[in-house]
Amino acid sequence: MDNLQSSGVLGANAPSFDASVQTRARKWRRFIPVFWNGSRLLGFVLSALAFAILLAGCGQEAAKPVAETAAKPAEPAVPEEIQTAAQTLLGNETQVLLFGDLARTGNLQFLAANVVPKTPKNDAPGTIVTRAVVAEKNEGKWTEVLRCDEHLKNPKGFLGLTPIGAIAGWRVQYEQDPVKGLQIYFTPLKINGDTHVLPIGVGWNPQTKRYQSLDRSYEHFLMESPALETPRSVLR
Repeated sequence: MDNLQSSGVLGANAPSFDASVQTRARKWRRFIPVFWNGSRLLGFVLSALAFAILLAGCGQEAAKPVAETAAKPAEPAVPEEIQTAAQTLLGNETQVLLFGDLARTGNLQFLAANVVPKTPKNDAPGTIVTRAVVAEKNEGKWTEVLRCDEHLKNPKGFLGLTPIGAIAGWRVQYEQDPVKGLQIYFTPLKINGDTHVLPIGVGWNPQTKRYQSLDRSYEHFLMESPALETPRSVLR
């Protein structure tokens, strides 16, 4: 090995080398290209494998948002006729929350409101509104059948359980029952400083054919009151 190092190894044509040295040198020459080519091949394979894994990971990450977006159904556009009717009742800053056969009567209705935008301090469940209405289309005309402003009322009077004091804002939650139809829950935001107020349930009464409030069990309808000074809670 000392002779190989001092003579430079690759100088195989030097005349002073004996036969044994030249034989060993030829063996090393055959070995070195094989080792070098093998290393290059291994490095290439590892690089290609890493690149393929990277591409696969990027493809999965890119496909995930698309799948999530496709899973969420698009909300139906509000017909212009309904939007116009809602703005006539509540003004230009009106949002239609729901429309269709809401009371399961075969008549077209919509629920619209003046919605208060969400803020970091206002992230409670439900929709915060200052006013809301339910309107129904009969014989080509839109008629208001329920109103929520400072109080809850229908064409017959003030709904049972509505607060006597004026309410500046309400939290509205609603659901579409397949049998009972639209069920709305109005919660006053504040009454005499008390923020822990129970929601007032309102639904369509098929017997009276109008929206009325429900008792605290949410099972029985309450009759309206013609005036707030003499509130009534008569079951019907």
